[in-house]
Amino acid sequence: MPKTGKNGHAIEDEIPSTLQRSNGLAQDTFAKTFDSAEEEYGDGERAARTAYAALKRTHEKVGDHWEEKEASGPSDAKAAEGRDSAAKTAGGVDANASKEHLYGLAAALDISGRSTMTKGQLVDALQKANEKESRKSRKR
Repeated sequence: MPKTGKNGHAIEDEIPSTLQRSNGLAQDTFAKTFDSAEEEYGDGERAARTAYAALKRTHEKVGDHWEEKEASGPSDAKAAEGRDSAAKTAGGVDANASKEHLYGLAAALDISGRSTMTKGQLVDALQKANEKESRKSRKR
């Protein structure tokens, strides 16, 4: 099912809920990439993975939605190494951002213990907090 309408913008009912709560650029990035990938690879998981990979280059997951990153580029080791990488994904957290940036997000999400966390621990804590916020939003 196409994710982009005749007007060139995302069809809200066709995109994931975290994107429905995000700005138009995030929605359109995902939808247009998904539609293009679906034409190339066919319907299914690969099209969705490709769309998320494109989204993660320009956006990061913050709580239950996506926000523009300070600088575009790969969000984690898996994104930098490519589809066949054995590296772990950070689930939308921009693991390549500075520790200060990650700390600021952790503060905004009220993650306890953040002041003593390493950068890797902040990434893990943010990923868990994002998943929790997304689950809560879906129940509303």
